[in-house]
Amino acid sequence: MKKCFKVALGVLLLIAGSSIAQPDTNAIKQFIRTQAGILSSDNMHGRGYVLDGRQIASNWLQSRFKESGLKPAQGKYTYSQPYYFPVNTFPGKMKLVINGKELKAGADYIIDAGSPSFTAKKLSASTVDLGGVTDIEGLKMAFRQFDGKNAYLLVNTDTMCKALGVHIEEIAMVLPEGCYIIPQKNKLTWTTTGKAIQAAVFYVKEDALPATLTDVCVDEKAELIPESRNENIIGIVPGEVSDSFIAFTGHYDHLGMMGVDAVFPGASDNASGVSMLLYLASYFAAHPQHYSVLFILFSGEEPGLLGSQYFVLHPTVPLTNIKFLTNIDIMGDATDGVTVVNATEFTRQFGLLQQINDMQHYIPVIKQRGKAQNSDHYFFTEAGVPSFFIYSNGGKGYYHDVFDVASELTLNHVAGVAQLLIDFTTRIPSLK
Repeated sequence: MKKCFKVALGVLLLIAGSSIAQPDTNAIKQFIRTQAGILSSDNMHGRGYVLDGRQIASNWLQSRFKESGLKPAQGKYTYSQPYYFPVNTFPGKMKLVINGKELKAGADYIIDAGSPSFTAKKLSASTVDLGGVTDIEGLKMAFRQFDGKNAYLLVNTDTMCKALGVHIEEIAMVLPEGCYIIPQKNKLTWTTTGKAIQAAVFYVKEDALPATLTDVCVDEKAELIPESRNENIIGIVPGEVSDSFIAFTGHYDHLGMMGVDAVFPGASDNASGVSMLLYLASYFAAHPQHYSVLFILFSGEEPGLLGSQYFVLHPTVPLTNIKFLTNIDIMGDATDGVTVVNATEFTRQFGLLQQINDMQHYIPVIKQRGKAQNSDHYFFTEAGVPSFFIYSNGGKGYYHDVFDVASELTLNHVAGVAQLLIDFTTRIPSLK
């Protein structure tokens, strides 16, 4: 009898919840488009470490929290949680000339994020085939060819990496000083790091390379910042139960700039997700909930989930008081629905999410996935906080490249994701 009563109560709550006033989907979409456009604009410099892009973004986002009526989480006057980490940057020149032709930074090539400064007016080029390397001894023998006096085109590195069971970035970390060019068949995907390497390593699109490479000119400037100041942004909408929380998180940092010309705007990753959180913040500020709603915008995600790790180690609210956390990372196009990481870990919450969507048809499909260390939910999950990571499925696949711009955001079904999360948040207190 009790079980039947609980089922009936759940159905009644779901039906009652369906009457929740929802804003017009076009208004939600336009809101997200506007915020994402600002966050991925030239003024933000890719929200990275050159020209202080991530600090400009942080200041703007804190002003948005204040305008929405969010309260500082620490009972103070600031939304900021500062912390520090090392990062390698490329603030100046970024020039690569092959056989007299200058290649375009970002489109034709990227530099390994750990590379040092390197300048050479003209280096003779040699081709080294690494396809036959099958073990560490073979790799050591190949390294003996590198004297730093030439530029080296390393071919068949993918074959070598497969044989050794490593990623190409791991090979770059152990290359001796010098200049190296590694052809790339697939798209160029950049990153950022605080680890410096010895070699200047360029990943170049195969179709940008000449049939025969004869000489190379390089002029690029790197700067390792040992203690880069960063900050998480934290705000709260107080609820009826002020000391218990439903949390929404996402990272606002991106890769920034690779030299003065190549900017990585990060429109989908993760200006779109942050814009979703800004919308939810404005909505819940106007519609307070049973539990308080906690919003955290992290920095330091791209170098390795550093902001979320810092928060979990230095929480501004007790982690045990977070009833549920949803992390949003990449929300540019939900044509093929969304994927929920940790769906198999928190089956009751996933069941509620699926039940709401089955009834309301907000988005085409919700795919489930298990645990993964691929975004800022991870350290919360490890600390015992029930958490989802939700990302959208769709679009042209621009990611960590110079083509991830606001004009490419379709935002298909993204308003539906926002409505789904609103309903989910409203019904979480009834989930036992």
